[in-house]
Amino acid sequence: MSQLFRRKVYSDTDTSTGLLRVLGVWDIVFFGIAAIIGAGSFSSLGEAVFRGGPGVILLYLICGFACGFTALCYAEFASRIPTAGSAYTYAYASFGELIAWIIGWALIMEYSFGNIYVAFSWSDYFTSFLGRIGMHIPDYLTCSYTEAKKAFLNGSENKELLNAWKSAPLIGNLKFIVDVPALVINGLITWLCYVGVKESKNFNNSLVILKLGVIILVILVGFAYINTDNWTPISPTTGTPSFMPNGFTGVMSAVSGVFFAYIGFDALSVLSEETKDPQKTLPKGMIISLVLCTVIYIALTLVLTGMVDYKKFDGVGDPLSFIFEKTNANVAWMELVVSFVAIVAITTVLLVFQMGQPRIWYAMSRDGLMPQKFLKIHPKYKTPSFATIVTGIVVGIPILFTDKTFILDFTSIGTIFAFVLVCAGVLTLPAKEKIKGRFHLPYVNGKIIFPVIFIGGLIAFYYWQPEFFQTLMNWSDPKDGEFRASIFFFIIINLILCVVTFIKNLSLIPLIGLSSCLYLLTGMSHENWFWFGMWFLIGMFIYFFYGYKNSKLGKELKNS
Repeated sequence: MSQLFRRKVYSDTDTSTGLLRVLGVWDIVFFGIAAIIGAGSFSSLGEAVFRGGPGVILLYLICGFACGFTALCYAEFASRIPTAGSAYTYAYASFGELIAWIIGWALIMEYSFGNIYVAFSWSDYFTSFLGRIGMHIPDYLTCSYTEAKKAFLNGSENKELLNAWKSAPLIGNLKFIVDVPALVINGLITWLCYVGVKESKNFNNSLVILKLGVIILVILVGFAYINTDNWTPISPTTGTPSFMPNGFTGVMSAVSGVFFAYIGFDALSVLSEETKDPQKTLPKGMIISLVLCTVIYIALTLVLTGMVDYKKFDGVGDPLSFIFEKTNANVAWMELVVSFVAIVAITTVLLVFQMGQPRIWYAMSRDGLMPQKFLKIHPKYKTPSFATIVTGIVVGIPILFTDKTFILDFTSIGTIFAFVLVCAGVLTLPAKEKIKGRFHLPYVNGKIIFPVIFIGGLIAFYYWQPEFFQTLMNWSDPKDGEFRASIFFFIIINLILCVVTFIKNLSLIPLIGLSSCLYLLTGMSHENWFWFGMWFLIGMFIYFFYGYKNSKLGKELKNS
């Protein structure tokens, strides 16, 4: 049993020599902005606004808060372990091999399946942009088979999907429906990652500058059209003006879409082997990019909800251009510009995710947990060429038969799970010597503070919403039973953390990160947990039949 939790020891000199170190602090910041601000702000923001109203900015603060503390934990690990692998590498050092494999397997789900969703979003904006300039691609070549079939069977009002199903040519008895733009952009991004990070870096930096410029333009132009009455719409429940017209429950119902907008920041830590002085550069770049992106999200949300009544965002997939349509602000040139820049924004998200996945496989292969073929470095471009090609295939094939809703839910739960283990991992790390110029996570004794914060918050919430606690054990309720059960276990886990913290004097910062991420998991449905469990079982099968037997660390321990 102890062999399953064998830990890998990393030192400052334990780095690979095959990858070029070309990335600086602002390159990391640009990559962070590219990953975080993309599909979330340009697509899922509309749905989040519709569910939560203007109060959805509180959800961005909550998710930003959780990710901020998690970023500090990532930064602490990155300052100690300057090798590729992200949470996988960090878990290997703190938890041992089995947990590291589970995290690595979850990260494969995050990057690969996340990029499927982003490719779908890119396709939506691309076809929308072409339509605005008078060019049209047949509907059955701009969506997935699954989406079109669901729309037809469920009586959807989406005309494009219905037309795709009705007009698609038949090949035998099968309708030919395929999202060609999504497949094409996946191929182009795969090629860009294949030819090297130097080229990717320069391409990425130029696109991020363009994207930020237009986002600032949207905020400045939109500010002139804000109607402050839209920030306090009439609540359909109480009939009174409210910043949260659907209540806090409505705000929290948008957690999956909002959280998806933040998951990109952890992709930065996998670039450590291509970063100059990663111990100092990575932590600084990660934190700067996260703060900037949170501010941008809040500003965009205030502009959107100030310009247009939140109820109008139902089903809107291009919210930043929607606010400038004829029925709203009626600014035609902004509508066109935003559509074009949305394509740029989502392209940068694809780039960062597609760069991250091959490097996870690279790190796992180096440890013997994946086939050695993934270690192959291109002789000219110095990139993990085989792993990059496989990533393109893994992303491309599911585009043919999946849909955005499933992919979004599937991606989020794996990512939050990885965040939980990273925060927990920091709690197990021994103290390190402070070195000038390197990131050092401040130690704040949580012995008293954490129990006071959690238990005090619990008591305050009880007096604010006593009826919630009165029905907490009613798990059979078809609407709220699942959430109540999740909150019950969340409370139990945190009470255990309070006791352990009091006894062990645990550090406050990773504790808050851990508790915050555990709270985000309460928003996941049983379907999310089922599919995550299936993915988990497949990963366990591969580990015990290949990874465990071929582990480099295991062989070293056996020989010693």
